[in-house]
Amino acid sequence: MLLTCSPLIAWADAEQATQALNLTKHWVGYLAIGIFAVAYLLAMTEEVTELNKSKPMVLAASLIWAFIAGIYMNNGMSEQAGHAFRACLEGYAELFLFIMVSMAYLNAMEDRGVFDNLRVWLLSKGFSYRKLFWITGIMSFFMSSVCNNLTTALLMGAVIAAMGKENRKFVTLACINVVVATNAGGSFSPFGDITTLLVWQSGVVPFKDFYSLFIPAVVNFALPAIIMHFWIPKQQPAAVGKAPKMKRGAMTMIVLFLLTIITAVCFENMLKLPPAAGMLAGLTYLKFLGFYLQKTADKDNGKISDFAHVYKLFNVAVPDARPSQKFDVFKSVATLEWDTLLFFYGVMISVGGLSFIGYLTMASDVLYVGMDPTIANIVVGVLSAFIDNGTIMFAVLTMHPDISQGQWLLVTLTAGVGGSLLAIGSAAGVGLMGQMKGLYSFSAHLKWMPVILIGFFGSIATHFLINGSYF
Repeated sequence: MLLTCSPLIAWADAEQATQALNLTKHWVGYLAIGIFAVAYLLAMTEEVTELNKSKPMVLAASLIWAFIAGIYMNNGMSEQAGHAFRACLEGYAELFLFIMVSMAYLNAMEDRGVFDNLRVWLLSKGFSYRKLFWITGIMSFFMSSVCNNLTTALLMGAVIAAMGKENRKFVTLACINVVVATNAGGSFSPFGDITTLLVWQSGVVPFKDFYSLFIPAVVNFALPAIIMHFWIPKQQPAAVGKAPKMKRGAMTMIVLFLLTIITAVCFENMLKLPPAAGMLAGLTYLKFLGFYLQKTADKDNGKISDFAHVYKLFNVAVPDARPSQKFDVFKSVATLEWDTLLFFYGVMISVGGLSFIGYLTMASDVLYVGMDPTIANIVVGVLSAFIDNGTIMFAVLTMHPDISQGQWLLVTLTAGVGGSLLAIGSAAGVGLMGQMKGLYSFSAHLKWMPVILIGFFGSIATHFLINGSYF
């Protein structure tokens, strides 16, 4: 579990043996806060500066821990700082391996044409703008519970752009709907978002309890969608042709991906091993499938070459089966979102450093001692509209406040869906802004924030109404 390998438990054990230094009022502490703030500001303005968000965050993490280690070395406590850093790094390693396998599967399915097939299938049905608004929203909601919200949002964004190219109003509202839907759908599943994944791997919420957030998540998505529905044009865009045929092995990959998720759940629940171990076992399923596809692709090419003279006789180009059959699993790994993965390294290591300095203990006292837990968790949700929800959730987990199971579920919900309040609050929103330049923007999303707030508070009220037994 992530939390048992994270700074929280490891540092608590270390502090029992040797008291950690309190650097919250030391120049190193102030400098660490400044470094983190500047790095995060640069990461948030990635679209403007065109500087990859991982660069400032990884540098910030390195600088923060370098200054911490220097102070501890001067005090003859260098081993304690080293243990703390390694504990934080181990926690990130579990998260990295989990996401790496998930992204590898998604890239492999994209290579096999799974997502292109789905996109063109939707376009070929001749749905009206209002129907497409609901279809893309509902599909985003359920897909993001298994896939990451960025991939889901970009896929649906491609559908919306293709069908709404003649109607800007539809595109803007449909994109807002997709952002809300992906964040809501990811909030009730351990696999849906970095937020829920962190909570699940920490062990504070059991796997099955996440699904108690399903109805609150539906409310969060449905309330804004119902209101926006009346502003969607009633016209019907022109349909396109039939969906292309998927490459061989596509359906098998989908099944293996689901089997991989089941394996990860079994490893955690039955064997008490980290979910990342089950995901890595699932990666071998994909590797064996890739081996099979490579071997059989050669045979298929041989069969086609036997008839090459027939194709030439009728002046027809000889088909090449190799591009559609050849598959290399390591290419799927090579094309991961490395910038995102390194960004989370920088965030987690930096937040771990700030926690080791003592700032998160102070923040925990302000939020969970000075405030009612419900108010504190709502504040966390609002903050996730400005700061990446994964960062916020990791900070809360590192604070490890003494709250009930119902409150842990509440903060999981608010941190997940709070990112929908602003376009910059989630990877889905940021990704769509880059994909839909001129059609979906920060200001366009901001106009509908009051409507999204209705869903935000509606989901909180629903959680208290139906999940009262957890409090």
